[in-house]
Amino acid sequence: MKVAIIFGSLSDKEIMSNAAKCLKEFNIEYKAFVLSAHRVPELLKETIENLEKEDFSIIIAGAGMAAHLPGVIASLTTIPVIGVPINASLQGMDALLAIVQMPKSIPVATVGINNSYNAGLLAVQILAISNKDLKEKLSKFRIDMKENFKKNINVEL
Repeated sequence: MKVAIIFGSLSDKEIMSNAAKCLKEFNIEYKAFVLSAHRVPELLKETIENLEKEDFSIIIAGAGMAAHLPGVIASLTTIPVIGVPINASLQGMDALLAIVQMPKSIPVATVGINNSYNAGLLAVQILAISNKDLKEKLSKFRIDMKENFKKNINVEL
C-alpha cells in the first residue's frame, strides 16, 4: 500500500503536508513530488509510469488556479487520483471547479479547498477496502473522533 502525493509548486507544500500527516497516522507509505503538468510534462509522465511500476495504489494531487495537474495525472494512469483544489486565486473556486469538472471517463475524486487531510483520509478508506487491519484502525479513528467531539458539546457563551 503506497500513496503518491504530487503538487505543482513548492508553495503548495504546507497545504499538502496534511495529506502526509494523515497517511503517517495510519502508517501508510508515501512519496511526495513537486511536478507541474505545464512546466515539466515529460517528467510528470515519467514519474507516473514509475509509480505504476512500483505498485502505488492512489495518487493525491494538489493544484491551484487552472488546476490541471490532477486531471492530467488521471489521463495518464488508471491509478485512482484524489484532487485537492488549492486556494491560489478566487478563493480556490477556480481550482475546485477545474478539478471536479472532469470529462466523462477520466474521473478525479475531489475534496474541499485546501483540505489535503481529507484526501489522505479518503486514500486510507479506499485502501481499507482490501486491508482488514487498516479497516480496524479506521474504525477506531472514527470512534475516537466521536468521543473527542462529545467532550465539547457543552460550552459557555
